[in-house]
Amino acid sequence: MSTSEIQREQQSNLQSNLWNIANDLRGNMDANEFKNYILGLIFYRYLSENVESRANRLLEEDNMTYAEAWEDEELREALQEELVNDIGYYIEPKFLYHNLLSKIETGDFDIEMLEEAINNITESTLGEDSEEEFDHLFDDMDLKSTKLGKDVKSRSDLIAKVMGKIAQIDFSFSNSEIDILGDAYEYLIGQFAANAGKKAGEFYTPQQVSKILAKIVTMGKTDLKNVYDPTCGSGSLLLRVSREANVRTFYGQELTSTTYNLARMNMLLHGVRYSDFDIKNDDTLENPQHIDLRFEAVVANPPYSAKWSGDEKFLDDERFSAYGKLAPKSKADFAFVQHMIHQLDNNGTMAVVLPHGVLFRGAAEGVIRKYLIEKRNVLDAVIGLPANIFFGTSIPTVILVFKKNRKNTDNIMFIDASNEFEKGKNQNLLRDSDVDKIIETYKNRENVDKYAYVSSMEEIKENDYNLNIPRYVDTFEEEEPVDIKEVQGRLKAREEKINNLYEELNKQLKELGL
Repeated sequence: MSTSEIQREQQSNLQSNLWNIANDLRGNMDANEFKNYILGLIFYRYLSENVESRANRLLEEDNMTYAEAWEDEELREALQEELVNDIGYYIEPKFLYHNLLSKIETGDFDIEMLEEAINNITESTLGEDSEEEFDHLFDDMDLKSTKLGKDVKSRSDLIAKVMGKIAQIDFSFSNSEIDILGDAYEYLIGQFAANAGKKAGEFYTPQQVSKILAKIVTMGKTDLKNVYDPTCGSGSLLLRVSREANVRTFYGQELTSTTYNLARMNMLLHGVRYSDFDIKNDDTLENPQHIDLRFEAVVANPPYSAKWSGDEKFLDDERFSAYGKLAPKSKADFAFVQHMIHQLDNNGTMAVVLPHGVLFRGAAEGVIRKYLIEKRNVLDAVIGLPANIFFGTSIPTVILVFKKNRKNTDNIMFIDASNEFEKGKNQNLLRDSDVDKIIETYKNRENVDKYAYVSSMEEIKENDYNLNIPRYVDTFEEEEPVDIKEVQGRLKAREEKINNLYEELNKQLKELGL
C-alpha cells in the first residue's frame, strides 16, 4: 500500500469517526450549533498535542518531559518564550488534553477545568504578536450553555463524553500527516454545512468549486506572495489555493464572528503559522480592513445578492468612484466585484463565484458591467457551473475571472459547464473530470463545440454587454430526423398484434362459456 493510499484510508476512517461522534452527541442542538463544540474540542486537542510535541523537541537534549521542565522556574520561562515565538501560545502541562482525560477517567473532571484550560491558552498570547490570532477564538464553544445540560454535572458529563470519543481517534501528528486532521476538520465543516441548510453558505464552499478557483488564480505559478478572500467563511477557499502553489501570506475578512473564529482555527489546524495569516472580523464593503494592500491572487464566493447600504458616500470611495454607479442596495454582487478588483495586484488573477444575474441584469449593474468590459477590459472569462452544487441554494452560478494585465485583450472566454456533473442525493457533484475539463479549456482558450466559445469584443458590444452564456455557447442538440414510414409500419404491426390478442381472448372466453 502506497503512502498516499494509507493517508487516504486514515483520512476516510477519521472522517467517519468524527461524523459518528457528531451524530451521537448532537442532542437538542441543530448541526450549526453543535459544530462549535465538536470542532472546538478537536482544535483544543490539536493545540494541546502540538504544544507538547514542540516542547518535547525543545527539551530533547535536556532529557526532560514538558511537565518536569515546567516545575523549574527558569526552564519554564525559557520554554514559554520559545513556544510563543514558535507557535504563538503555550498550555500549562496540567491543562494538556491527555491530562484532562486522566481527570475524566478518575471522575475528577468538571467542565470548569476545560474553561480554565481555554483561558490559559488566551492568556499565554496576551501582549504577544499572536494575540489577535488567538483572541476570543473559543467564544462560540459556550461551556455554560444549558443546551449542554441543566447543571454543571450534566454539562461536564456530556463534554467528558465528547472529549473521550475524540481521544479515541488516531490523529497521527507527524509532520507528513498533519493535513489529515486539517482536511478531516474541513470535511466536518462540509458535513455540518450539508445538514445546516441555508446557513451553510456562510462558512463553506464545496471543495470542487474551490479547486477550480484555486487552479485558475495559480495558473502558471508555483509561488504566490499572498492570497486574499474578502468573504472568507471558514477559510477553506484560501487553504485550497495553497494546495496549488506555495502561499507566503493569507488574508481574509469575514462578517460573522462564529465563522471568523472557524477560519482562524482552520488556518492553525492546517499548520499555517500565526504570523502568516491576517484574517479580520468586519463588513468588507462597509469597513474593509486591507484596503491599502494589493494581492497576487483574489478568490471569493460572496453571499449571493446580499443587501448592503449602497450609501451615496461610496461614490467618493476609490473602489467605486470611477464607475459612476453603485450596485443596487438589494444586490451587492457587483460591489464585491468592484472591491476585489480594487484589491487585485496589476499582475494578479481574480476568480469569483456569483449568481447568473450579474451577466445580464440592467440599470446600474449594466453600467458597471459595461465599464468593466469596455473601459477597464479586465474580464477574462465567464464559466457557467451546474445548478444545485452549493449547500443551501439550488441556483446556478457562474465564475468570473478578472485580470488587470490581460494577454487576450481582444476577446472574452465563455465556458458552459452547466450540464457536466454527477447527480447526487441532495446536491449535484462536480467530478474530477469535470473540473479538469474546465481548467484545460480555460488554459487552451479555444472554441469547443457546445461547451466553449472565445467571443470577440465586437460581438459582446453588439450584444449590448449582455454576457448571458447561451448567447455565446450554443448547446442546442438537434434531434435525429424521424422516418415517418418506419413509424407507420411499427404502428400497423402493433395494431395487428393487439387485434390478434383480442381474438385469442374472445376465443378463450367462449370456451369458458362467458
